[in-house]
Amino acid sequence: MPRARLLAGAACLAFMTQMTHAESLGGLAFSETTPHAAAMTAKDDFTIVGTEEIMALDAFGEDGTVRAIIEIPSGTSAKWEVSKDDPKAVYWEYKNGKPRVVNYLGYPGNYGSIPGTALPKELGGDGDPLDVIVLGQAAPRGAVVDVRVIGVLKMLDGGEQDDKLIAVLAEDSPFSHIESMAQLDAEYPGVSQIVDLWFANYKGPDGGMEGKGFGDAEVARVVLESAAENFQSTR
Repeated sequence: MPRARLLAGAACLAFMTQMTHAESLGGLAFSETTPHAAAMTAKDDFTIVGTEEIMALDAFGEDGTVRAIIEIPSGTSAKWEVSKDDPKAVYWEYKNGKPRVVNYLGYPGNYGSIPGTALPKELGGDGDPLDVIVLGQAAPRGAVVDVRVIGVLKMLDGGEQDDKLIAVLAEDSPFSHIESMAQLDAEYPGVSQIVDLWFANYKGPDGGMEGKGFGDAEVARVVLESAAENFQSTR
C-alpha cells in the first residue's frame, strides 16, 4: 500500500477516534471549539472574562458605527450572555440546572447586545441593553465589533415587546455595504424572512414568540438613540 494512502488512513482513524471520544459539554459535542475574543480569558468552561466593563462602552463609535458585543456566534446554539453580576464577563446561561442550549437550528447571525444602552418598559424595552443580531460571518464570542444598524425586528415574547435590532458587520463581510432592510431584501432575497422565521420558532410551537414585521433603519436609530440617552441618564 502506498505510503500516502497509509498516512491518509491513519489521519482519518485519528480524527474518527477524536470524534468518538469527544466530550459533550452542556449537551453540545464540540461546544468548547467555539473561539472567544482575544481580549477575553476563559475562566472555566462556562465563563470568559475581560479587563474592562463591557456594557460601559459607548454605543456609538467615532466614525458613526455602532458597537455590538457578540454573545452567541452565528451558527451556534449555546445561550451565552453578558453577566449582570460581573460587568467584565460573558457566561453560559443556566436554566433548569444546566447550561442553556437553544433546541433549534443555530443562530442565523451573530447575536448580542449594544453596550451603553438600556431601554425601559415605558419606551418599549425591558430595562436591559438592546438585543441585536449581526448578519455576517461568525465573530468570536465576547468580541466587540463595529456594526451598521439597518432595521429592527418587532417581536412579542409572551405578549411583551422584545424587539431585535438588525445590523451588519461594518467591515470584511459580504453584508458590509448594506444600509437598509430594502437593500438587504433586494440583494439577499430571503435573509430577512429567515431571521423572522427563526426568532418566531426557536422556542418551539408554544414558545410565545410572535413576529410583528420589520421597522426600517430610521425607526431602529430612534430606538437606539433613546436607549443610549436613557442609559446615560441613569449613570
